[in-house]
Amino acid sequence: MEKKIFKILSSLLLIVSLLLGFTVYSQKDRQNLEVDFLDVGQGDAILIKTPYEQNILIDGGPSTKVLSQLGRHLAFFDKNLDLVILTHPHSDHVAGLVEVLRRYKVKKILMTGVVHTSPDYEAFLQEINKQNIPTEKAIAPKEIILGQDLNLQILYPLTDLSEKKIENLNDSSIVAKLIYKHNSFLLTGDAEAIVEQDLLNNKTDLKADVLKIAHHGSKYSTTAEYLDAVKPQFAVISVGENNNFGHPHLRTLDNLQKRQIEILRTDYSGTIALVSDGIDISIKK
Repeated sequence: MEKKIFKILSSLLLIVSLLLGFTVYSQKDRQNLEVDFLDVGQGDAILIKTPYEQNILIDGGPSTKVLSQLGRHLAFFDKNLDLVILTHPHSDHVAGLVEVLRRYKVKKILMTGVVHTSPDYEAFLQEINKQNIPTEKAIAPKEIILGQDLNLQILYPLTDLSEKKIENLNDSSIVAKLIYKHNSFLLTGDAEAIVEQDLLNNKTDLKADVLKIAHHGSKYSTTAEYLDAVKPQFAVISVGENNNFGHPHLRTLDNLQKRQIEILRTDYSGTIALVSDGIDISIKK
């Protein structure tokens, strides 16, 4: 009897120790800002983990692969997403979000509300309505305060796109700038050259340490003038291995290489995790 009680107590102690260990690891890991460009194949999904214990997911990729990525990059007990942002409703950005909404507690969704009728987007909207998740329209300029010295600025779209039909959905993409102390990340969805020019014409402060290359590095984005305004140290390309679109385009890569910008690609490296202490940005190994 005593042996049985001892085994039970030992098992409970082991479980408590593991939980405490995970908690300590999580708190230690959250002293900095971490931005994970998740490897979801030919699509986009970005997980932001803030020093204030917030989780933000921008897009969900083309499939449920995002779930395994979230499982790897969040503690096993962490099923909360403080904010989900859908940059635009193309399937390679929205499809994975449907299951995310079903399996995670999502506090709020930020999107443009642009009109689109694909099955993936309709399933996403139905899940929002089913769970009664609060939504907010993305219209620039908007600033979301996440904590001391940490904010997310919405730079685009410049007008209200809700209930509007846009010929090229890529050009309805939310463009956001994440700023933590002296570091910044420019996150661009699939915004093409016309959006880049709108931002330049609007005298938007585009300078950033990290640029998420728009539209998986296609030839329709990342103009020379735009790169000269951003002046990034790192360029991250979220792209599927051996994809059928020729992404990233050689012209895009050439524009980056000419400016000696360090290129990080999910098709080569898998998920790319960048960590900022507010002064320096490093690649998490």
